[in-house]
Amino acid sequence: MKIEKTVNILNRRARFEYEILEEYEAGMVLTGTEIKSLRSSKASIAESFCQFIDGELYIINMMIDEYKLGTFYNHKTKRERKLLLHKKELQKLEKKLKDAGNTIIPLKLYITDKGKAKVLIALGRGKKLFDKRDAIKDRENKRNLDRILKKS
Repeated sequence: MKIEKTVNILNRRARFEYEILEEYEAGMVLTGTEIKSLRSSKASIAESFCQFIDGELYIINMMIDEYKLGTFYNHKTKRERKLLLHKKELQKLEKKLKDAGNTIIPLKLYITDKGKAKVLIALGRGKKLFDKRDAIKDRENKRNLDRILKKS
């Protein structure tokens, strides 16, 4: 039995706000009603970030709506959820996080073919204003070029 990878929740602002240095795929510790809500795409990672607490990596401010059919077993919508990475990856991230300006941000939340919830996290550095202007200019130039090529 294969479950398709249909749930795909993106953090669109992350690539605009941050320069991505490295990407990692991490598992998450979830409760039963959380995974059911996640499978129905009732989640948001727009305002979330990752933080080390006692040597373990947690995702903070991730919003997973309550499951409609979950009674008193329902979960809190915004709570700290533990991320699962290998020990060496955690040590490497913690070491790089000590550099000034670096942060860990979630890019994408999805469900794999095996039915496991995964989050794609990235080590990033905040962009300056002129970097954002360059990104906007490049995007508009590409859009204009595509428009010209479509007409001809």
